[in-house]
Amino acid sequence: MFRFSMQFNYAEYLPFYRGDIDRIEVRSYQGQVLWIHPRHFRRFVTASGLKGNFELQLDQDGRLLSLTKLS
Repeated sequence: MFRFSMQFNYAEYLPFYRGDIDRIEVRSYQGQVLWIHPRHFRRFVTASGLKGNFELQLDQDGRLLSLTKLS
């Protein structure tokens, strides 16, 4: 399980949403660097952009099991 926060205003997130950029780099609170495809965040994007604290769970092969917005 990895927890991290991120904040993009709408204009900053737009290239990810359109598919111009194919991964978002985040750093977990424990210091691990994660590369996550932007499509996994689409349900969390608002008119203000993307902001919050998230929890990511991966399977043993590194595939995404769940992505949850905590706050």
